[in-house]
Amino acid sequence: MVAKITLPQSISRALNYNEQKVKEGAAMCIYAHNFLKDEMTLNFFEKKNRFANLTALNKRASTNALHISLNFAENENLSLEKLREIASVYMQKIGFDTQPYLVYQHTDSAHPHLHIVTTNIQKDGTRISLHNLGKNQSTHARKEIEIAYQLAKAEDQPKPEKESISPVNLQKVLYGKSPTKRAITRVLDAILVKYKFASLAELNAVLKLFNVVADQGEPNSRIFKHRGLVYRILDEKGLKVGVPIKASSINGRPTLMNLEEKFKKNQILKEAFRSQTKTSIDWVLLKEPPSLLSFQKLLQKENISLIIRQNEQRIIYGLTYVDHNTHCVFNGSDIGKQYSANMILETCRDMHSVNQKELLPKSDEKTALVLTKKRDEQQEEKLNAPLEILLSPVEQYAIVSHPFKKRKKKKRNLNP
Repeated sequence: MVAKITLPQSISRALNYNEQKVKEGAAMCIYAHNFLKDEMTLNFFEKKNRFANLTALNKRASTNALHISLNFAENENLSLEKLREIASVYMQKIGFDTQPYLVYQHTDSAHPHLHIVTTNIQKDGTRISLHNLGKNQSTHARKEIEIAYQLAKAEDQPKPEKESISPVNLQKVLYGKSPTKRAITRVLDAILVKYKFASLAELNAVLKLFNVVADQGEPNSRIFKHRGLVYRILDEKGLKVGVPIKASSINGRPTLMNLEEKFKKNQILKEAFRSQTKTSIDWVLLKEPPSLLSFQKLLQKENISLIIRQNEQRIIYGLTYVDHNTHCVFNGSDIGKQYSANMILETCRDMHSVNQKELLPKSDEKTALVLTKKRDEQQEEKLNAPLEILLSPVEQYAIVSHPFKKRKKKKRNLNP
């Protein structure tokens, strides 16, 4: 059994996450502990108010919510009664048996798992310490439950599959056609077989992680007009380097025409994994990332790469998620409206404080400097523009502060 503890900043967020899963038919509330009603008769507001009444007793606590997931092996088909029992024993062993908590059974992935929502604020307003809760109490509880209920040990459960290939070593592929082609072929052999992508842009989202790009050329170029395709190496700044390799010369012939056939098949294949990727993203959003960069880093811990798409003006217009667990590539809007660039930027509440230069590839640093200089010039123009207005006697009087006005009056009194 694998136990994970997340500390969302809002218990409402954790509750909404699970209730939304219930509404979608991907979960059900199977147990309500220390509530006035059972799980079958409780409505959403009664659940929310029970927690809100407790968290209101300690407004100084920086953390007042826990969201726990208990994950079992795929072959462990446990009854609802057994799941309730395991959840209760776990909560008792980590010191939360006197707290109200809700247990949800989720059915949106291959392995059976539970989500538990609770608060660490007690009825007297004091809080239960969360220091090393996962490392100490949770680990001990999990191991004791594994033995008592003969469950698969967390250490024995398969870990999410990591990438089996590493980014191309540019030091070895910058010189000469042969090493470049060999490096590109090695990456393509792994990506084209493993990953499910439904467009050239989605394929490039994966390839660029390994410093390779599939290039159609400029819209007016000969290669573009003849629907050609070449593969190129990218340097650490994202610039194309080395000799372009024709798609038709690579083993398997990953030409545009052949890829388009693959796009159609992948569009169908990856649909089966959409909900799993969505669940992983939802789990990260529960942590309320303060910025897009924080969101990107948290997703990386879940083995998902977030590709931020920006135009030449550095305006973010799209997000692409590369899920290395399911080997699927999704545009944000394809998963759901709330996962699109606009909605994620709204969710990341402090996004405006992020240094936008950090979101640019290194190759765009000069562009960033030019844009910064241009912005400074525009600000200087704005400062110079109202000079005539400021020199006007009427307007000048309007902007003088009250203390200065008084001082002028005193001068006039002293010199009648």
